[in-house]
Amino acid sequence: MSDKYLNYIAILESEMIPALGCTEPIAIAYAAAKARAVLGCFPERLELYCSGNVIKNVKSVTVPNSGGLTGIDVAGTLGVVCGAEDRALEVLEAAKPQDIKKTKALIADGFVQCNLQKDVENLYIRAVVYNGAHVAEVTIEKFHTFISYISKDGETLFRRDANAVTDKNIDKSILNVRDILDFANFVPINRVQEILERQVEMNAHIAEEGLNHPYGAQVGRTLLASAGDSLQVRARAKAAAGSDARMGGCSLPVVINSGSGNQGITVSVPVIEYAREKNFGKEKLYRALLVSNLLSIHIKRYIGSLSAFCGAVSAACAAGAAITYMCGGTYEQICATITNTLGTSSGIICDGAKDSCAAKIACALESAIIAHNMSMSGNVFCADTGIVQDDIEKTIQSVGYVGKVGMRETDVQILNIMLNRVAFP
Repeated sequence: MSDKYLNYIAILESEMIPALGCTEPIAIAYAAAKARAVLGCFPERLELYCSGNVIKNVKSVTVPNSGGLTGIDVAGTLGVVCGAEDRALEVLEAAKPQDIKKTKALIADGFVQCNLQKDVENLYIRAVVYNGAHVAEVTIEKFHTFISYISKDGETLFRRDANAVTDKNIDKSILNVRDILDFANFVPINRVQEILERQVEMNAHIAEEGLNHPYGAQVGRTLLASAGDSLQVRARAKAAAGSDARMGGCSLPVVINSGSGNQGITVSVPVIEYAREKNFGKEKLYRALLVSNLLSIHIKRYIGSLSAFCGAVSAACAAGAAITYMCGGTYEQICATITNTLGTSSGIICDGAKDSCAAKIACALESAIIAHNMSMSGNVFCADTGIVQDDIEKTIQSVGYVGKVGMRETDVQILNIMLNRVAFP
């Protein structure tokens, strides 16, 4: 097997991991649980220092296994109370009612203090715990499970530079649409089957959970009830329902993509629904999921982990392209689906993880499905119309530039609004 194929498999293995609940509050719980373990006893207080993007994504979302509680203080305190520091993004899986009760009492007693940390990575969390004269500190940055610093009582126990860390088996810079399709066509399925089966099982399960129970704003259930039961509606509704459940505190895990459970749901659930409706079979589904997962990672790598650019757009774009692939689309038609989606819905903003994420997923997927239907009919937006370029890779890069550079100030102002720092006339 070529080095390129091995690299693509390594990317999938590193990105497609299970996570319980929204990844930002879970990352906070993970940092807090790890800090408690380093301290070696239950702390008297907890201090959290988080980047603006982390605060934005935790402020309004339900923390999983918390009994419906929301916010940074809940995520951090519950992590201290019962977090399994060796379970990473499944750190709160074992939370019990008594842990929730203790968490509420600690928060009421002023156990936790939350602070905005400026001039750091968009994804930055520092948890500091105290007991008497003893103190322990854990820092996570850049990636949700990347611990860059651990100390106890002023002594550095562990340090690594997130910007300097490289894995010779993982190089996302070589990702491109044509090679992704080549990989999806020819890689032996047994080399990737386990992670794809896990994604199908977990993400389809939470989608059904969201349809069967009234989580959040019930976007998925509402869409089915109001728009009918066609394949195109079901593909959007089931993905939205998965987000309804996840943002509503459902304890079921999902397989994430680009560090996000919502993006993991979006790249997979519509593709699964199309495959089931059209009886494509497992192998065709799995190869299409390779397309959707890798394309989403490819598009998102130009934008960054957290941004004012809604990740549902890149994930939905990848799902639309995978549907085109699964339906027999050519390379040109798959590129057209990507172009049509990115040329339509790239203006959706991210204002944190919350109930409305499900509606944004549904909207982004509507654009992606329209884009798919357009491309299969031979229609595509022309180069130099808006941000669309004359080459698919340049179009992807232009969207990444808008998301990472152009929306930097937008991100600041969104956070100011969410923290009530803007005085409207």
